[in-house]
Amino acid sequence: MIAVFVVASVVLLLVAALVLAPFAFTDPDVLDGPLPTLPLLALLIVPLSLAALTAIAGTALVGTGPKAGRMRRELSLRWDPQAVKKGVTLGFGGLVLAIPAALAWTAWSGGDRTGSAVGEEFTDRLLSPGPALVAFAALWLLAPLAEEVLFRGVLWRALEHWRWNRWLIFTATTALFAVAHLELLRTPLLLLLSTPIGLARVVTGNLLACVVAHQVNNFLPATALLLTTTGVW
Repeated sequence: MIAVFVVASVVLLLVAALVLAPFAFTDPDVLDGPLPTLPLLALLIVPLSLAALTAIAGTALVGTGPKAGRMRRELSLRWDPQAVKKGVTLGFGGLVLAIPAALAWTAWSGGDRTGSAVGEEFTDRLLSPGPALVAFAALWLLAPLAEEVLFRGVLWRALEHWRWNRWLIFTATTALFAVAHLELLRTPLLLLLSTPIGLARVVTGNLLACVVAHQVNNFLPATALLLTTTGVW
């Protein structure tokens, strides 16, 4: 399973480069400034989607146990209203911690250094309703789902196969999730945000709770993006 995670991560990086290649070929200056809307949306959606699909296909192919239900079993993904409830609770708990922490970090650092790379790309950008809604849905729903399949799904299960203690797995996946965003200044905030998401996996044993908690966490920034890019706010 660790090989599945590595391959999916490589796919993520390669696809990101391939998504930008046609735009850079037709306009070599496209990478020198803010990306145009179309390549930006493609970069937001396509690499993560294909990486998650690669992870799912790899799990179905090389996961252990009977083929029937292998993907759901290996990723610990199943419908459970209680898992949804706990995911919502932990997601809101993460927001309660993260909002004052972000404000405190901004005040201490003397500037706005808590914004995400995605948020910065959409700064001062006005979009028509269609692209704005696509960006909103990608940030709120798609990105959390894909990232959780990779980190709290495939990687978590790979470390379980290595007989790691669940708290060690929680620590490792939380740290890797934060570092993988490649946003050095935001790493402490990402660690804080990902902690309740990882706890959702520990408490419920269900990837669904992690996805829900992550989507709850992303709802506010996704809504802010929608309002600012449409000129409402």
